[in-house]
Amino acid sequence: MSVFISKDKELCVDQQTSRMADFGLYEYQEEVVQRALRGENIIIWLPTGGGKTRAAVYVAKKHLENNPGAKVAVLVNKVHLVDQHYNNEFNPYLGSDYSLVSISGDCDQKDFFGCEVKNSDLVICTAQILENALTNQEEGKHVELSQFTLLIIDECHHTHKEGVYNKIMARYVAQKLKGERRLPQILGLTASPGTGGAKSIKGAVEHVLQICANLDSVIVSSKVYAPELKKKVPRPRKRFDIVDRRPQDPFGDHLKFMMQFIHDFMALGPEFPVREFGTQEYEADVVILEKKGVTDRNRLLAQCALHLRQYNDALLINDTVRMVDAFRVLESYYSTKSSTAMDGTDFFLLGLYQENEVELRKLSGDARFENPKMGKLQNTLLEQFVQGGHSRGILFSKTRKSICCLYDWVSNNPALQRAGIRAAILTGAGNGINYMTQNEQKDTIRNFRLGSLNLLISTSVAEEGLDIPECNLVVRYGLLTNEIAQQQASGRARASDSVYSVVAQAGGREVRRELLNECLEDLTGRAIGEVQRMEPRDFQMKITDLQTEALLTRQLAEQLKLKKRSRFNAATVQLSCRGCFLPVALGHDIKVIENAHHVNINPDFERYYKTGGQPALKTFEDWEPGRVISCAACGRQWGMEMIYKNIALLPILAIENFAMETPEGRKLAKKWKNVEFTVEEFNFSTYCHNKFPNMLD
Repeated sequence: MSVFISKDKELCVDQQTSRMADFGLYEYQEEVVQRALRGENIIIWLPTGGGKTRAAVYVAKKHLENNPGAKVAVLVNKVHLVDQHYNNEFNPYLGSDYSLVSISGDCDQKDFFGCEVKNSDLVICTAQILENALTNQEEGKHVELSQFTLLIIDECHHTHKEGVYNKIMARYVAQKLKGERRLPQILGLTASPGTGGAKSIKGAVEHVLQICANLDSVIVSSKVYAPELKKKVPRPRKRFDIVDRRPQDPFGDHLKFMMQFIHDFMALGPEFPVREFGTQEYEADVVILEKKGVTDRNRLLAQCALHLRQYNDALLINDTVRMVDAFRVLESYYSTKSSTAMDGTDFFLLGLYQENEVELRKLSGDARFENPKMGKLQNTLLEQFVQGGHSRGILFSKTRKSICCLYDWVSNNPALQRAGIRAAILTGAGNGINYMTQNEQKDTIRNFRLGSLNLLISTSVAEEGLDIPECNLVVRYGLLTNEIAQQQASGRARASDSVYSVVAQAGGREVRRELLNECLEDLTGRAIGEVQRMEPRDFQMKITDLQTEALLTRQLAEQLKLKKRSRFNAATVQLSCRGCFLPVALGHDIKVIENAHHVNINPDFERYYKTGGQPALKTFEDWEPGRVISCAACGRQWGMEMIYKNIALLPILAIENFAMETPEGRKLAKKWKNVEFTVEEFNFSTYCHNKFPNMLD
């Protein structure tokens, strides 16, 4: 494992160790950093709340002190963690002696990343910022891995598959296998590498070894001072708050009746068996049906499948939150359908909803048949919050829709309001009505920390990494996640005598999954133990074998990808709207900007779409968002306009909203990287010459 460390480091280790107490490290933290202080590549495995980041700050401090000219990069996988690590950990301990900078997608420094790295001792940034800089050859933006002497990777269990961490480390491993010596030391941080889906000790060990290979590191944990760690990071009291299935569900039954009516209209036949309505399995079935409808040019099948998915979503919401929430989802979906109906299928589906709308509204308001989980959730919250004014909790749910519904319920629940619950939503950053901006995230977390909010209703964004106050209640509601997410969520309940509650239906999948995750958590620990007990020589041989295999696999995959992208001539591929099958573009009309934005440069394309509202997006270096665009014929949303360099108005298209007619038949793609024709780079000069031929005269 190649590490660039000065020769005198070994003389300093004893002195460093004696100064750890002054830094505020616990003995179990001192234990896990020892090998990092000797310049080795390691993964620190400590539970949530165990102080992994503080240990990393200490390693960074000693690295900078003992290696003149050292340069450290701290990589995070979420934007809000950039400022959190800078403000709460690294700057307080290192800012007076070293030059630190924090860089994320919403700051101007990212456009001069190479210059910032050159002028700083330590950089904290999202991994994507570094990946962009490694691939961007423009002066002032480009960096090389060899410029860094220490790379700290937060939540490093994400270093796998096509994740951005693994793209960076794949470059590192390739350089290592070529014999490159000036590579940074690696320090990974994780609360759990998980089992990678494995349910046997052999599979779990293979997964842990693969994570070690990806990070070119050994994995270390506290052994001698494990009792101190256990005392410092106590486990919350876990309980299952179980409710019986509601005896009657006339609202859900009526939805299922309507779904069966649509199935009868489709007349699928016995070769398409129907699985249980209101399940994830059924959702997978209708996704396949919609794809089949599009590829077979069967609009009846495709549109019925889309509507069935909406009804299935309503059933899932009905099972998770309130009946009225499920009704509102359908009401919102059908509110725009009358203006875009174009054939008998559309009129049948719209008419079916309209004929049943009054009955659905009536049933959704009947309190006798309300979801019993809501009553159990109310009691769980009241039990903690009525005990005093200092309670803090996090309520985890699966989707943005469900947390919005839960927030509305909490805000309008008299009993919860009397208990002094002050709630807010916390979701990931993104675009759309149910997303949050980065500043909104920061404000919400700040208010929770200060106490003006005492309940976060959150998706998985709050499971990892967030520096939030110790909570005495964590509730997982309607969640099916893996053992990593479960451990992360449990670790948020750090207050004394805290409670970790699973609100679920008796015999439901949530309870079964929680129990399975407990077994997988134990399996992860046993697998790590086996890896740690391996002979160093055997471990290194295994890691090198895995790295070589991964490198060859990536090279082969890249060759296949290039071959696939040149399968068809772009001029022979026709793009049709996925909603109405209307041909609207050819493959050679599409160009790509900055290897990310796929635009249609054909001026005739504008007659096929209509524009809507403005997406909630910021302005970028070379472009700013325009309006949302959708099919003029059927209303299917296609993407949005971009205003490029203040001159070019270009429609950005999402390929998932189109079908492609190729010489070998109709095909679909979820991402542009999956299309089977070459998309050329956008040439701004050529565009301007064609668009404004007299501009330079």
